[in-house]
Amino acid sequence: MFKKRRWLKIALLIVLTGVLGAYMAGEIFYNLNSNLVFVAVRDAESTPLKIRLKRGAWKSPTDLTPADLSAALIERHSEPGLRWSSLHVSRDAGLRANLAQKIFGAQVHVVTISPDRFDFMTSFRPKFAVTSARERMDSENLWFSITSNFRDPKGKPMGWVYHEGVRQNNPFGDWSGCFFVKGGRPYFGPKSLEVEVPGPIQEGSQVYPAVMKNHTIFSYVELKPDEFFDGSKITYRALGGMKKDGSIVFVLSGDGGVMNVAEVSEIARKLDVQHATLLDGGRALQYSIRTEDGPWHFSAFNTLLPVERKPLERQLSPVYIGVRRKPPPVVGLTTP
Repeated sequence: MFKKRRWLKIALLIVLTGVLGAYMAGEIFYNLNSNLVFVAVRDAESTPLKIRLKRGAWKSPTDLTPADLSAALIERHSEPGLRWSSLHVSRDAGLRANLAQKIFGAQVHVVTISPDRFDFMTSFRPKFAVTSARERMDSENLWFSITSNFRDPKGKPMGWVYHEGVRQNNPFGDWSGCFFVKGGRPYFGPKSLEVEVPGPIQEGSQVYPAVMKNHTIFSYVELKPDEFFDGSKITYRALGGMKKDGSIVFVLSGDGGVMNVAEVSEIARKLDVQHATLLDGGRALQYSIRTEDGPWHFSAFNTLLPVERKPLERQLSPVYIGVRRKPPPVVGLTTP
């Protein structure tokens, strides 16, 4: 009897160790905690996202004032020209969703970057070989890197890509959004913006869809969200926008912070973003931020394991937006 109990305890310990190991592997390779929240809330399209305010109340993005949103931002990292903040978010989508969000939490990140202190560029490997935000940051000494435009099933970028003044890839249809650099200044917004800003494109990529111009969200975001894109779908989102003063703002899904297009657009509008477009999102979303404690990486799904099975395949992209700190000005030597 004693030996039987002993073997049962050993067997139980082995099972528990295996379960813990599987959980840790899932978290490392598949962002398990975040995706458990995503699965729990993804079908709640009629339930609005809510943001936790400074005093603990919760409001949807449409009910927030800009002052409410500004006060709700929790600073994660700040340095001259770059600020990374977070919002605690939630969605009332039933017992399972509420439990998942309570245990694992859900966040949306806001990254604001000044072009006076940072340069913006496209970043990719030769022949557009797929890569990761982490690899782009390491190989090009970036302070921030994020997925840019969509890719085709073979991994090639969909849409024009410019680097160092040369177009590296052809346009893709009438995709409405773009990131570009002209005269050393970065821009994010609808393709009409590229026509209005004079000069040649130095860096840039075609993205989709544009969602805002002159502080006005395009009507199709609310009225026809699924006619041209999956706008009502709750998933990982990434928005790049610019304020009137030229500062660049990224509104990004963090762990569990999945949104529809209207929600991420409204958050950007309340942050006083003037023009904005979405970047590649969903399972492909990944970005990296350099901090004083070392780089911090986010990936919505697997970017490390070379799995070829369809549900678990590796999510890598060919083109990224890179941000690098400007070099200090060269002070000329003067002779006495």
